[in-house]
Amino acid sequence: MSATHLLKIVHRTHYRYAQPVTFQMHRLVIRPREGHDLRVERLDLSIAPAADVTWAWDVFGNSIAYAHFREPGTELKFEVDVVVRRFFPPDAPPFRPHSPSPYPLEYDLLEQGILKGYLAPVFAEETEAVHQWIGSLPNPGGFPSAEAFVVHLADTIHQLIRYERREQKGVQTPETTLSLGSGSCRDLATLMMETLRHLGIAARFASGYLDCPATRAAQGSTHAWTEVYFPQLGWRGFDPTTGKRCDHRHIVAGTSHHPRGVMAVTGRYFGPSGAFQNLEVGVAFSTPES
Repeated sequence: MSATHLLKIVHRTHYRYAQPVTFQMHRLVIRPREGHDLRVERLDLSIAPAADVTWAWDVFGNSIAYAHFREPGTELKFEVDVVVRRFFPPDAPPFRPHSPSPYPLEYDLLEQGILKGYLAPVFAEETEAVHQWIGSLPNPGGFPSAEAFVVHLADTIHQLIRYERREQKGVQTPETTLSLGSGSCRDLATLMMETLRHLGIAARFASGYLDCPATRAAQGSTHAWTEVYFPQLGWRGFDPTTGKRCDHRHIVAGTSHHPRGVMAVTGRYFGPSGAFQNLEVGVAFSTPES
């Protein structure tokens, strides 16, 4: 088979502590999701200190690694070295629907029970703030299709909210992102997801990697965007950080109804107060040898 569309991804996460700490189980969402567009050719996961690793599928269909540690340490390192095969050129245009879905969307009765989790707002207490934001947007019904409105929304967030890389855990609430006028890719994806859910459009949080100049220069990090469910068309990705539809440069590692469900690394440790020193995360893309 041709190596034209092979891609090597190296994802490193490095925690440092001033004194030895004891690590609880850690949950890793680092394996790309496979499908008709992508296949994992190989994956090597190295962890220090030594850990026993088990793999499982979660309720969202993500492949999850659970690391159980054997000893304490002053450092915690995860390195994922994975090669994937993309069945489409990375810069190929995203799929365009043959029959656009008008707004409001009408979901099949068989799917409605599953989609409830993707229609319920995560930050229900901020309904008023989100509705005020929606009031500043054009009427979705005025677009030729629901997808056209979603593209407009992604571009609007891209234009109005300044991207700012944050290493802190978690996401900002939609109201915080709107008031600050800035946020990380996670924050922008959350704002877009919440906006769509308030409009009756099923949306979920997606996390993974983006094939871009930064990752090609070994200066990248993980990335997040929003996926929207259209009747008969399925899930389609939209990236409010770039303001565009997702294409084959977006490599999905996990999807969830909640941003917390697909954080790349989550876990706890026990140790002296103030033991944590710093965290470094890096993602590098390259073309592997055939």
